Amino acid sequence: MTGRTTGHVARRTYDQQCALAYALDVIGERWTLLIIRELLSGPQRYSAMLDALPGIGSNLLAERLAFLVDRGLVVQSEPGRRTSGYELTELGGSLRPAVLDLARFGLTYAARERPAPGSVVTGAWAKLAIEAMVDERRAADLAETYQFEVDDEVFHVAVDFGRVRTLAGPATDPTLTVRTDATSFFKLGLRQLDPVEALVTGAVQATGSGPAVMRCLWLIGLAKDPPAGLATPERESRAGTHS
Repeated sequence: MTGRTTGHVARRTYDQQCALAYALDVIGERWTLLIIRELLSGPQRYSAMLDALPGIGSNLLAERLAFLVDRGLVVQSEPGRRTSGYELTELGGSLRPAVLDLARFGLTYAARERPAPGSVVTGAWAKLAIEAMVDERRAADLAETYQFEVDDEVFHVAVDFGRVRTLAGPATDPTLTVRTDATSFFKLGLRQLDPVEALVTGAVQATGSGPAVMRCLWLIGLAKDPPAGLATPERESRAGTHS
């Protein structure tokens, strides 16, 4: 990699006329995608991001944000004020599918590894994890809402016959409510904790019917077999070959 100067900061660049290399020139440095992760949930104050990214340091966060603002991925919501926040531009928001794909890869890869001792885990990351875990192809026959309460983080998944939205805040009338702590939540996502065991031991508490629990587990990929009567990608594919 070679170096170029942006503002007062020398930055490395691959100097390749390749779309992937161009993308990595902007988002490939350490911490940058995690800053994007925080902003995908909505506008954030600088202090909130600093708290959400333990280990980054205030100067490095300021430098990364300034670079993202310069490149048009982030904008200050109230420029010139000490309480100014930051939010993604349309260009920055277009990174959501890529971030979700990387999160899916991370869930698959991390399932083979043991977490490093002392690694940070927080409920604030649960919403993005669920968004990555959801398989919309499994939602063709579903029309219900699942609420998740992970430590202090509350969000819900609204399913409407194939359309799935993961939304911040509580649902009006959830079909199922799932409560757990961040450690148990991520152990489930990494296949290090069996869902049935989690329910039996109380690590996860569910308010709703047993079938709703199974439909939710199927939607987010934690059930091996589909609940009876639900359309599956495999069934839909077979049906299409005979039509």
